[in-house]
Amino acid sequence: MKKYLLLMIIPLLLTACGTKKNVKVDKFIKKVNNSEAYSIKGAMEIYNEEDTYTYSLNVLYKEPDMYKVTLINQNNNHEQVILKNSDGVYVVTPALNKSFKFQSTWPDNSSQAYILKSLVKDIKTGYEVLKKDREIIIKTKVNYPNNGDLTNQEIYFDNNYNLSKVVVKDNENNAKIKVIFKDVDLNDRIRDEEFYLNSLIKEVESEQSTGTLDDFIYPLYIPTNTFLNTKETIDTDNGKRNILTFNGDKNFTLIEEVAAINPELEIIPVFGDPMFINDSIGALGSNSLYWTSNNIDYYLTSNDLEQTDLITIANSLGNTILVGK
Repeated sequence: MKKYLLLMIIPLLLTACGTKKNVKVDKFIKKVNNSEAYSIKGAMEIYNEEDTYTYSLNVLYKEPDMYKVTLINQNNNHEQVILKNSDGVYVVTPALNKSFKFQSTWPDNSSQAYILKSLVKDIKTGYEVLKKDREIIIKTKVNYPNNGDLTNQEIYFDNNYNLSKVVVKDNENNAKIKVIFKDVDLNDRIRDEEFYLNSLIKEVESEQSTGTLDDFIYPLYIPTNTFLNTKETIDTDNGKRNILTFNGDKNFTLIEEVAAINPELEIIPVFGDPMFINDSIGALGSNSLYWTSNNIDYYLTSNDLEQTDLITIANSLGNTILVGK
C-alpha cells in the first residue's frame, strides 16, 4: 500500500515541478521589451460592490516613456485621457477643457493592468501557473499602494503567449478589475503628436455651465463617530456650490458644484496620483480627492482621514441620489 501511494505521489510532484518550466512567459517579456511603440484596443471593467463600470480602452506607448490611455465610460460616454509626456503626467477631461497635472512617477509607482511593462514587472517578481491547456493562466502579486484590497492578478495568454485578459482580485479572490485585450500591436508606428497636451483641447468661445445643482448629494459611507455638522449653499459665477462639513472622530469637508466647460484648458496641479472613482478618474493627494462625475465636480478634503477613507467616501457618492435641502 505504501509503495502504491509513493508511486502515485512521485508523478504528481514531477508534474508540479515541471509545469512552470513548460510555461515560457519569457516569450511575452521579450516581445514587450523589444517593442519601441505599441497600441492596445480593448475594454476595462471596474467592480464596486454591486455596480460595474465599463470602459472602452485605448493605450498608446512610445519609447522612452510616453503614454496615452483613453478611457470612455460606456454608460455616459464620459471620456478621460491619462497622458504622460516629457512635461509630466496629466488626467484630461476633453469635454470640460480640464486637466489635473501630477507630480507623480505614474505608471511605475504601482501595478497597472493595462500597461504592458507593468505586467512584465509583476511577472518578474514571481508567478504561479494556474492552467496550461488551450490557454495559459498565471497568477502574480500586485502592488496598489492606494488600494490594499487588491492583492493578486490572473494574466491570460493564448498558446502563442499573446495577451488576452487580466483580472485583478482582492484577498478574498473577488474580481475587482478586468481588462480585455482585443487588439495588441507591438510594432505600431505612433507619431509624437499623439502625446501633445494641446491635441486634447476643445475650442470653446466662453465658459459654459453643464447644468444645475439644486440639492445636496450625501455620501452613504461616513466614518464611525463622525456626523454631518453644517451644510450651506453659496452662489458662484457658474451656479451654486454646496459645502458640507462633517465633524467627530474624523473631520472632513465635501464640496459639490456643477462642472463648467472652460474656454481655455484649466490645469490643476496635484501632488498625488490618478485614481479611479466609480465612473471617473480623479486626483488623489495626501489629504484630498478631486473628481468629476455626471457633470458634478467633487472636492473632498480632510486632515484626519486616511487615503482609504477618502476613496471609500467618494465611491459611496456614486451610489446615492439627490436629496432635497
